Amino acid sequence: MRENRLRSIWQRGDTAVNAWLTIGSSFAAELMAQQGWDALTIDLQHGVIDDHALVPMLQAIGSTAAVPLVRVPWLEPGILMKTLDAGAYGVICPMVNTREDAQKLVAFTSYAPRGMRSHGPARATLYGGPDYFAHANDTIVRFAMIESAQALDNLDAILSVAGLDAIYIGPSDLSISLGCAPAFDELAPVVAQAVEHILARARHHGVVAGIHNGSPQAALARSAMGFRFVTAGTDARLLAAGSQRILTQMRGGQGD
Repeated sequence: MRENRLRSIWQRGDTAVNAWLTIGSSFAAELMAQQGWDALTIDLQHGVIDDHALVPMLQAIGSTAAVPLVRVPWLEPGILMKTLDAGAYGVICPMVNTREDAQKLVAFTSYAPRGMRSHGPARATLYGGPDYFAHANDTIVRFAMIESAQALDNLDAILSVAGLDAIYIGPSDLSISLGCAPAFDELAPVVAQAVEHILARARHHGVVAGIHNGSPQAALARSAMGFRFVTAGTDARLLAAGSQRILTQMRGGQGD
């Protein structure tokens, strides 16, 4: 089965640099994948991407070394299984708030006897290899999103679930849940403290910690803190930022 480079990166103690895909275009996904990101996450929760765009985007990413991940809309067995069957090498599941939620995530994404994933890896064998079934449980990566006060209360119980590979902090929803304005990088003190606590407990349990960031500067700082999976940009924001930079230069020079 094809190697999951995320696991190799983490085994070396390095940080994987991820980008977020919110535009439902295989060409945009291919352009991003060709730039050298360690992983690319297709966002089915908040991105403007439908089921018809998912497979072409996975195919575009699969032509490169970038690891294809999908943030699913919710903790629902059908979409989790279908996403993996389509060839995702990892899933990021939002709003995992309890130990039971984390157990369901592992069960829905694992073949028996570890879980209850139904067998039908339609495209997964094309991407992963003909021995996909034998190695999938130990190859794909399962991220539980920690983004609520309830998840904080149940943090150790969540992190102790066997088969949970990683957690992913959503700073915006975590901020809202803790009574603060949504933010990515400049967090309110109570949220920043919660982020540090989550990181420390994840490391204690041997679970990889990841986090969403609004800038490469924040991603670098959090990598230095010990996060081993950092999102450093999104396709839409990079497109907008590049356009703004060019237009600022052009319009700034009109009076010269």
